[in-house]
Amino acid sequence: MVVAAAVAKRRRMWRWAMRAVASAVLWTAVVQLASIAGLWRPRVLADCWGGGSGGAAAGLAALAGEDRTTARLSPLVPVPRRVYRSNGYLLVTCNGGLNQMRAGICDMVTIARHLNLTLVVPELDKRSFWADPSDFGDIFDVNHFINSLRDELMIVKQLPLKLQLKTRKRLYSMPPISWSNDTYYLKRVLPNARKHKVIHFNKTDARLANNGLPVHLQMLRCRVNFEALRFTPQIEALGRKLISTLQKSGQFVVLHLRYEMDMLSFSGCAHGCSAKETEELTRMRYAYPWWKEKEIDSEFKRLQGLCPLTPEEITLVLKALGFTKDTLIYIASGEIYGGERRLAALKAAYPKLVRKEKILSPEELWPFQNHSTQMAALDYMVSIASDVFIPSYDGNMARVVEGHRRYTGFRKTILLDRVKLVELLDLFQGGALSWGGFSAAVKAAHQDHMGQPTDRRAIPGRPKEEDYFYANPQECLGSKGGLRDVL
Repeated sequence: MVVAAAVAKRRRMWRWAMRAVASAVLWTAVVQLASIAGLWRPRVLADCWGGGSGGAAAGLAALAGEDRTTARLSPLVPVPRRVYRSNGYLLVTCNGGLNQMRAGICDMVTIARHLNLTLVVPELDKRSFWADPSDFGDIFDVNHFINSLRDELMIVKQLPLKLQLKTRKRLYSMPPISWSNDTYYLKRVLPNARKHKVIHFNKTDARLANNGLPVHLQMLRCRVNFEALRFTPQIEALGRKLISTLQKSGQFVVLHLRYEMDMLSFSGCAHGCSAKETEELTRMRYAYPWWKEKEIDSEFKRLQGLCPLTPEEITLVLKALGFTKDTLIYIASGEIYGGERRLAALKAAYPKLVRKEKILSPEELWPFQNHSTQMAALDYMVSIASDVFIPSYDGNMARVVEGHRRYTGFRKTILLDRVKLVELLDLFQGGALSWGGFSAAVKAAHQDHMGQPTDRRAIPGRPKEEDYFYANPQECLGSKGGLRDVL
């Protein structure tokens, strides 16, 4: 009888132990799944996974700092690390401004993941026209970048010491061929990475095709862009203050006015400039030997829609589109060539014209002075959160912001048809078209240019002419409201 009691007691203890182990395993699995789900959701859309316009509004409120919990969405435990045998290390030196580098970083992560390489935190461009000394960690949250992608690939802050010493003597460096597909990297790049252990890409702009890639690689590009590349806490805090201040006045429009000196010089666009200014822009272009195109026909490029609209032209277009005098307009740009003189017509038509320098104090902006990429990051945040976004030229910021706004619910982005607008502007200013006719024609030309859902245009063999992936990442957009389908 004593023996039977002892056996029964052991059985009860065994059952209790097994239940405890099963509960622990089940709870661990739940926590891990919750963590993965949290990191895969877009940060500003975390609370609107089911779709709908209300969710998109909540996401934008999070961006503005109204819902800090949604904006940060800290998982319970770190996302599980992907275990794989690395084929070597990938060093990258980005080129271009903030948004060209941003897209390039997304591509480099995707390439490293595809080739099973270990990525070293990218080095940013310090030699371009802007000469910005900012490092990756001055703009983006490095630890978040590394940890949020650890289930895809290993990212390290620097090479191991042994390889640092080796690469100082010899480093295999190359610019990947532009617009390459996944097969190119497997056949042409991976063998060199295995051979040299460290491979360096000295160019990152447009090195991955817009189309024809496996869907999982396209999705990873989006994940990096919309989740992993988070600005530093300092930039995000100041960006949220800008957004909150603007939103207190009601709805607002962001005008991305590309009319900086370098833009005009290198594009050769001098319409509306004086003879002295045109000569100055030409001299600047010749002063930079790396810029190959020297002799440029400004008017020919303008008629082709390859020049940004002037401040005076954009004033007429805004009025024609129906924006009234009391519209709050935030200008996202660098220093306008010609200064206040060239902004006079725009200010007269829209007195509520503001810039970050007008909203923030000199003390608040001081840490970002002489750091063009950090200043551009502030404009990027405001552009994403605006009620309407209007770029005067389709440069890198315009296209990347367009794609981000599609991702956050196809928010209104007016994509100006510059070829048509130049034609209409010349007719109106030449007296051949009345104001009523001009306004009606401008509105009709842009009915389908408001950032609505559309297929990304692919042109085989001519990637420069097709739609940019980051302007319309359709593989990452859900069927409703611009939200992704559940994975």
